[in-house]
Amino acid sequence: MATKIEQKIAAYEVVKPESEQAEATVTQIAPLLERDDVLEGTTYKIKTPLSEHALYITINDVVMKRGEPNEHRRPFEIFINSKNMENFSWIVALTRVISAVFRKGGDVTFLVEELKAVFDPRGGYYKKGGKYMPSLVAEIGEVIQQHMISIGMMEGQLTTPELEAKRKEAKEKLGEEAAAKGNLCDKCGAMAVVRLDNCNTCLECGDSKCG
Repeated sequence: MATKIEQKIAAYEVVKPESEQAEATVTQIAPLLERDDVLEGTTYKIKTPLSEHALYITINDVVMKRGEPNEHRRPFEIFINSKNMENFSWIVALTRVISAVFRKGGDVTFLVEELKAVFDPRGGYYKKGGKYMPSLVAEIGEVIQQHMISIGMMEGQLTTPELEAKRKEAKEKLGEEAAAKGNLCDKCGAMAVVRLDNCNTCLECGDSKCG
């Protein structure tokens, strides 16, 4: 039925059926973690053969549910400092991005896997003790993993005497270059599987087809 409008239209509103209004949902973004005036933190030292100067990585934590039975710590911000200014710009960018992810809350452990999967096209290097690092970014990821394990945010153990012995053996028998060119590990996803004593062995997680 047509309705004749005899007055000037000053405004209008679109009215939806009540059923559509009831189905509408509002998605709220979780608030960012708030920074306390004083944070507890740990500083880690990285010394690589790529530079004569060491990197110092400081990760500060915020205490959640303070005073309650389920009180715990979680990373809030990260700082990386070094006398070597060669990598200054990308390191500053990396720390800002990582800190922003920390402050968003939720599960941030995925950062470890993402950073450790970065490979330097120029080649990686061996840490003290014989462990191969595919890039400096990957070692920063390992430091974050070590920190998360220490505060109970992740489970696991970064290394064992048995794994260190395998890495040393691979370096001695295969040489640094051959040991660095590993295949993909089905268990941990690292490119660190080498043929050691007629057995495929991962130098990252220790997985071996020979038990």
